[in-house]
Amino acid sequence: MGKYIGQPIPRYEGLGHVTGTTRYVDDVSLPGMLYIKALRSPVHKGIIHSLDVSAAVNMPGVAGVITAKDIPGQNAYYATDQPVLVKEHIRYKGERIAAVAAVDEDTAQEAVEKIKLDIEEQAPVFDPFEAMKPDAPKVRPEGNLWEFNSGRRRVLRKGDVEKGFAEADEIVEHRYVEKMNDHAPMEPHVAVAYIDENDRLAIHTVSQARHFHLTQLCPVFNLPISKVHLIGGTVGGGFGGKNEMQCEHVAGVMALKLRRAVKFRLSRKEDLLYSTKRGAFVFDYKSGVKKDGHVTAHQVRGVHDIGAYHTMGEYAVEKQCLYLAGPYAVPNVWYDGHAVFTNKPVASSMRGFAVVNVTYASEIQMNLLAEAIGMDPWEIRFINAWRDGDTAPTQWKVVAAGLIESMKKAAEMDGIELPEHLKAMSSRRR
Repeated sequence: MGKYIGQPIPRYEGLGHVTGTTRYVDDVSLPGMLYIKALRSPVHKGIIHSLDVSAAVNMPGVAGVITAKDIPGQNAYYATDQPVLVKEHIRYKGERIAAVAAVDEDTAQEAVEKIKLDIEEQAPVFDPFEAMKPDAPKVRPEGNLWEFNSGRRRVLRKGDVEKGFAEADEIVEHRYVEKMNDHAPMEPHVAVAYIDENDRLAIHTVSQARHFHLTQLCPVFNLPISKVHLIGGTVGGGFGGKNEMQCEHVAGVMALKLRRAVKFRLSRKEDLLYSTKRGAFVFDYKSGVKKDGHVTAHQVRGVHDIGAYHTMGEYAVEKQCLYLAGPYAVPNVWYDGHAVFTNKPVASSMRGFAVVNVTYASEIQMNLLAEAIGMDPWEIRFINAWRDGDTAPTQWKVVAAGLIESMKKAAEMDGIELPEHLKAMSSRRR
């Protein structure tokens, strides 16, 4: 391991990056290629009563227009939750309604602006706590809360939190609020689609999850997997944002209709406004601790704003069951997690997806517990750190625990001299 760990290793793609010869999807240019721009909803929530694309269709330089009725397969992807092009119900500002292909982007955009759209605007809801109220405007007909197997909240119980609080010498309550973040990669979303020499629909994609997306695209195109060639390559930054499709389905449908090469790319503004985000999180922690440093209980409520469609929102809430108590042996844990729909762009994965959010909260909570009993933050972590054989909140039996050893090494690297009784501790025993 010493051959690699801590050693400078040349990047295999480094030469192309520094010389500017790396080829990205937006570098793909084909003879006679058309450019796509999308008509997006100007309102956060509403019902489409009419859509007239005739002026765009008849405009010079326009090769074609697609709406929901032009999709050859199902107008849905991501477990049939999201429409490729909205037919009737608008759930967030910027949803795609139609798309125009033209000789250049300026012509396509001008044609988009000629489309006549009649929308009945409705009252949106943006705050997840407001959305959770019974009388809140409905983001979706079935309601504003994702339905888990345990109902409209993700429930996790270990031990008895009330007993844990009764045993505690100090109780600390704190709310952690984390706002929406954008991935902001250097390369916005883009796709190039065409019919290749083998009569397959070929699509150059910036996807971080190519095979996953391929299985979503085939039902949209009504094509078998053998007839769709999804071509990956260098991704100019993703950070989780390119686990979601923004252009591939629209470009593919347009290429199938026109039988010509097309490029659909988002401008920087479109990417920032309409692509998926790291959704907002709110965690309410109530924790008990003894004077000797042992954490007796965590009671946590998590609320995740997942935007207008589910994608990976409920998965984030599920995932947090693993991390809300950190790598610590807490005997009593209570968790209610909520995935809440709002009229916002869709929330999805972002670096350290769902882990960094709840870990931030749980680790700051450990600092507050240490402060409440006048203990060093290092010590409270050593005392509560997992040992082999401990049980996590999910009832997973801990094996190969390593937090204590990792903390010793971190302290050493930072020049911190730990007390001897902490140095003597091990993850193999308590």
